[in-house]
Amino acid sequence: MKECRCHQTKTRDEAEVKSLMNRLNRIEGQIRGIKKMIENGAYCPDILIQAAAAGAALNAFNKELLAGHIRTCVVTDVKDGREDTVDELVDTIRRMMR
Repeated sequence: MKECRCHQTKTRDEAEVKSLMNRLNRIEGQIRGIKKMIENGAYCPDILIQAAAAGAALNAFNKELLAGHIRTCVVTDVKDGREDTVDELVDTIRRMMR
């Protein structure tokens, strides 16, 4: 029987939280900058380049979070015999790549 994972949480060390939050803060700043560009009537290609940069920053955030998840949660679960975590990981990656 598949275990419900909808209420799982993860304890992150201070360094991981700081790194992830720094990335998110930079992305948030980029989004605010893009909004300001639109408000100020910036040229479309300039906005598109900034939006692409924000997208790349979000992808970098996802890669960092995914790598941490694999190194901790997935490895621990597989060692504990909970191989359904691999299926969950594959599903997560599949959904990220849409």
